[in-house]
Amino acid sequence: MRAVVITALVGAFALAACRTDRPAGPLPPPTFAHVQDLDGTPDLIVDAKRLADSWVVYDQTFLATTCSVIEGGVTAGDHRVLRFTVSTPNIGDADVFIGDPNVHVAAGDGLFEFATCHNHYHFRHYATYELISAAPGGQVWKSAKRGFCMIDVTPWQSDGGVGSWVYHSCGRVGIPGNQGISVGYADTYFKFLGGQYFVLDGGDGQASIPPGQYLIRITVNPPFTAAAGEACPHVDPHGFCHQLLESNY
Repeated sequence: MRAVVITALVGAFALAACRTDRPAGPLPPPTFAHVQDLDGTPDLIVDAKRLADSWVVYDQTFLATTCSVIEGGVTAGDHRVLRFTVSTPNIGDADVFIGDPNVHVAAGDGLFEFATCHNHYHFRHYATYELISAAPGGQVWKSAKRGFCMIDVTPWQSDGGVGSWVYHSCGRVGIPGNQGISVGYADTYFKFLGGQYFVLDGGDGQASIPPGQYLIRITVNPPFTAAAGEACPHVDPHGFCHQLLESNY
């Protein structure tokens, strides 16, 4: 688990679809581009520079038919949003390996939940997005981002070079996937994707965000306290649950 914080200035004051890797026509089974590396332990971080270079504020129209409105708590209409890109490189010495979400759902291990609007599975507890006021008291706003699918998207800097990707198939109900993050790769959620924003004008049920200085805090593989009956796959030294095993929580 790693958290990164950057500073953003919010000035005076959608069509957003969850990512998918499904091409047109029949889907072939997922393939491996190179041999998996499962000998060791993954370690996920947040690319702070990419986050700092990506954020932008603008007005966006949210249609009543979009998933951001149907299940994300945003009211239909025009809203001022702060959008940003999040990239989570694996700098460990082994891949993050998840595999087919259908297998995990059948096993009932709690890693995935079904998103009715998107008609596919979302990985639970992968990352949290928070906007924190730099003023005394530090009020916190949260993004409703919930659509995570871990695949190799962006090669990460490496002195020894980066091999070819392994994981490139999210899968969906009845269609096998192959999720994970290879060593030296990052899963990247570009700012134009669904949920990659904070609503600044109160259109998501939270208080409006006034002009000022704020901190954007992104936490990958965040700690959580398991609810009754909820799985706790991995426990950190402080006793908190994490969905993914890491060498450095």
